[in-house]
Formats: sequence, C-alpha cells, structure tokens
Amino acid sequence: MNTSSSTEKKIKSRLKGTGYFALAGIPAVWFLLFFLIPFIIVLKISFSEADFSIPPYTPLTQYAEHILNITLNFTNYLSLLSDNIYLYAFISSIKLALFSTVLCFLIGYPVAWAISCTRQSLHGLLIMLIMLPSWTSFLIRIYAWMNLLSVNGLLNSFLMKIGIIKEPLIILNTNYAVYIGIIYCYLPYMILPVYNSLRSIPHTLTEAAKDLGARPAKAFFKITLPLSKRGIFAGAFLVFIPVIGEVMIPQLLGGSQTLMIGNVLWQTFFNSNDWPMAAALAIMMLIILMVPIRLFNRMKATEELIRE
Repeated sequence: MNTSSSTEKKIKSRLKGTGYFALAGIPAVWFLLFFLIPFIIVLKISFSEADFSIPPYTPLTQYAEHILNITLNFTNYLSLLSDNIYLYAFISSIKLALFSTVLCFLIGYPVAWAISCTRQSLHGLLIMLIMLPSWTSFLIRIYAWMNLLSVNGLLNSFLMKIGIIKEPLIILNTNYAVYIGIIYCYLPYMILPVYNSLRSIPHTLTEAAKDLGARPAKAFFKITLPLSKRGIFAGAFLVFIPVIGEVMIPQLLGGSQTLMIGNVLWQTFFNSNDWPMAAALAIMMLIILMVPIRLFNRMKATEELIRE
C-alpha cells in the first residue's frame, strides 16, 4: 500500500514538473523563434558590408585553407553616429512620439474616466465603440484621412461652406496631419489601459475624500490620478513604442516634410537595397526602445517593493 502511494506521488511530481516545463517552455520557444533568432540574423547583417549579390551583403565568416576568418564591419554604426540625417531622424521620431503620447493622454484619459463613471451596463458598449474603427483596415483609415484633409477634402469644404475660412487650409503633407493620423489610430491603446486602471479604483475612496471636505478636483489629483498611474504608463508605452517606428502614417499623411526613422529604414532597405545599414538602423532603434521599457520595469518593481 505504501509502495503504491509513493509511486503515485512520484508520478504526480513528474507530471507537475512536466507541466511546469511546458508552461515555461512554450513562451521560451515563442521568444526564441520570433525574437531571438530574427534579432541575431539582423545583428549579423548589421556587421556586414553591402554587396551586389544575393543576398546583397558580404558574409561575416570565410573558411579557406583550414583558416576561419571573421570580419566585423563597424562602418554602418559609425555612419549612424556621424551622418546628421540619421541623428535628425532619431530625434524627430522621439519628439513626434513623445508629443503624440502626451496628446493621446490628454484626450484619452478624460474619455476613459467618463466611461468608468457611467453605468456598468454601458461599459461594454462604449468600449466597443472605441474599438470599432480598429475593425477596419489600417490603410483604408489612413486613405480616408487623406481625402478628409486634402485641399479639396471634406474638412476644407465644410469650413468654407459655414464661413469659418475663406481659403482652403493646407493640412495634408504636414506634421499636423501626421499627429491627427497617429492620435486617431493609437488613441484606443491609451484609453483601454487607463480605463482598466480606473475601473479597479474603489469609488468609496473618492467619496470618503469628499466627505472629509476635499473638493472634486483635489480628490481627483490626490486619489484618482495617482492610483491610475500604472494604466497611464502602460498606455503611454503602448503608444510611444510603435509610433517611433511608424512608417505608413508619416509616409501617406506627412509626405517628404516628415522625416522619421521608420521611413529612413524603409528607404534604406527597399530603395537603396542597403541591408546592412537598414539592419544597423533597426538595432539602434531597438536599443533606444529598450530604455523606456527598462524604466517601466524598474518603476513596477519599485511599486511592488513599496506595497510589500
């Protein structure tokens, strides 16, 4: 009897170990296939040199006469640091991403707060209305904005018809059009995390603050805003990180006046066919994006230590 029970315990422990291994192994395999291996390939290409061949870059290793030669080319990274156009593209992308994130916060936070203050039965309907435009193709929505913001578009026609302007406004192919497109496309990514954070805040806290004499504005800045900080940071990163590498919105709405690192990478890869330089650009962009992600993880770790 004792032998059978001990055998069952061993089998259960092995099954638990297998389950834990599978649970941890699936994300590890996913990370290996879809991030680590592509990252290594791009990193390898970034240290090569452009060449008129297929693929259009020189190999890093050469084996001849029992000698293995490894050649690392740092010219691409040195060009990124010395060429002003790449530096300007990086700065322009960061500035546009930061400003777009702030605008999404200023618009998205009141919307999320208004949804959280409505009846519980309406939350699903309002969230669905927020996400409804995302069910349409991304390119179709951008082309729709091109028609709306053009000189003869619906916006200028409407403003001229009601007498607000006498001449058409030039919005398309400017940074204003890029901001409009980015806010329109990425605003739900700010609203949803903030809404989830606001929904978890007990209403009794703000009611207690009001009972103690705090005005609504003071209760908001002292209680609601600090407690929704995690949702704000999550929404900010969901907007900031993809906007830095955005290609289609600046290309279609901004034209040649808007220079972003995503456009430079696209042109370097497809137009110039310079795969090593494009790979170096991608690696540098990834390094830049790791900085805010690291700060966010450190902030979360600090909050957990404070709570403990």
